[in-house]
Amino acid sequence: MRNSEVASALYEVADLLELKGVAFKPNAYRKAARSIEEMKLELSDFRKTSNLRDIPGVGEAIAKKVEELLDTGRLRYLDELKEELPAGLLQLMDVPDIGPKTAMHLYKELRVTNLDELRAAAASHQIRDLKGFGPKSEERILQGIALLERRSGRMLLGQAYPIAEAIRAYLAGRAALELISVGGSLRRMKETIGDIDLLAGSDDPGAVMDVFASYPRAEELLERGPTKAVLRLKDGTQVDLRVVAVKQYGAALQYFTGNKEHNVVLRSMASERGMKLNEYGLFKKDTGEVVASEREEDIYEALGLRIMPPEMRENRGEIEASRRGKLPRLVEMADIRGDFHAHTLASDGSATIEEMAYAAKGKGYEYLGITDHSQSLKVANGLTVDRLRGNMDIARHISERVEGVQVLIGAEVEVLGDGKLDYPDDVLEELDYVIGAVHTKFSMGEREMTERLLTALSNERLTILAHPTGRVLEQREPYAFDMDRVMRAAKDNEVCLELNAFPERLDLSDVNCRRAKEGGVRVAIGTDSHSVAQLDYMLYGVATARRGWLEKRDVLNCLPLPDLVDFLSR
Repeated sequence: MRNSEVASALYEVADLLELKGVAFKPNAYRKAARSIEEMKLELSDFRKTSNLRDIPGVGEAIAKKVEELLDTGRLRYLDELKEELPAGLLQLMDVPDIGPKTAMHLYKELRVTNLDELRAAAASHQIRDLKGFGPKSEERILQGIALLERRSGRMLLGQAYPIAEAIRAYLAGRAALELISVGGSLRRMKETIGDIDLLAGSDDPGAVMDVFASYPRAEELLERGPTKAVLRLKDGTQVDLRVVAVKQYGAALQYFTGNKEHNVVLRSMASERGMKLNEYGLFKKDTGEVVASEREEDIYEALGLRIMPPEMRENRGEIEASRRGKLPRLVEMADIRGDFHAHTLASDGSATIEEMAYAAKGKGYEYLGITDHSQSLKVANGLTVDRLRGNMDIARHISERVEGVQVLIGAEVEVLGDGKLDYPDDVLEELDYVIGAVHTKFSMGEREMTERLLTALSNERLTILAHPTGRVLEQREPYAFDMDRVMRAAKDNEVCLELNAFPERLDLSDVNCRRAKEGGVRVAIGTDSHSVAQLDYMLYGVATARRGWLEKRDVLNCLPLPDLVDFLSR
């Protein structure tokens, strides 16, 4: 079994235990699963030279279960749990707002065991009479089921990008390719991706196809032609590869990158100039002479444009900005000086402060903010005031030990239902900065939620408002509130809005990042890391910032440490 399959089995154990109402164990299994899925080395190779118990979160009991999975491909413990509970109950937990307790309550009271039975129970008004439910509960359940059914089957950017990069590197190394890139919506770094598209430039397409077909994680070669092949991977992902002649690579890359509307405008511009643009090149209409094809920047220049970054090619004003010489200089990974949102073992993370600090140093960061959860979020092991102060002491000690990285002492503090923050003001004063976050009561009405956020923003101790819309991609819609009023309040109170880089969130969205820029609101990118490996999510945050046209000056993380300290002190 591959690491992802072992982790999936452990996650399923955690979900089933939670359904049974077992305390503590679900979190243990999830921590172990997270550590395993983030390993670079396959477990089958790791255990040849190391003990499975060396993996963070894997104790003796879980190590035995991992051994059983690796040796037999099955886990008796998981099979026994499945026999105790109807398999469809796990489906219920995919519906927003239905956790394990609610799922079990519905099962015990109404014998609801799957989505169809849940829909029928809600539609026939059987749920509203149960204790703790009502008409609004039924309405939210039906809306949640509809959301599940609307899911596009698209992958998150954070799922698709590593898969594509692994295949791209495999092809580049074994087919000696210098010209190879991801294409389509993945090159534009959209938050969700359909199939993965790869484009290669080679004058020997057959050899490239042979290497592509030999990819170790391929399940089936679905299609193979002279210049195009389609693979289905073992995890079900479809990957399309197209190979074009070296001299046509730039034209094809341009064609397969911009969205439909962007490319339509370019073709119209070409036509106005007596030229024709397609995936093979830019040609003079009357003679067929090639104007440009080998480099995509030559195509844009021939149309009187400066080439714009792939992330911008959405026909949102980038062509006019290019024509006028007003393209922004987008923020880059090299501009990032630190990360403001990281969790540790103290709450629901899987690494120590020291481990996170050394990982930040390895990235060349000047600072890392430790922001464990606050006391009211008990599901995430939120810190009491005493535990928070103990964490502060540890963080200060680690900051002195890890040379070159300043450990900033923060907290992800709950924005309570009335907009107040979850720690007293005198405790908040002890922190370097404060991130406010909404994790509960998502179903508030628009006016009530707006007032809740405005109250939080008026607290002079608040530095950053985390994942401001509360959305979870493909799982939960944003909660209702007046974004314009919240952005104005953020500007007036000098509070940054977070671009949460966790792939399931990417919140602020690219569109809202641009609104923040236009409204004079600074953005802070935070990975919301719960492990060392998740610090790498900064890549997706920067990509989303670039899609939102953010520049270095718009992003808090780009401040060098002395300037950041000055900003926080104000």
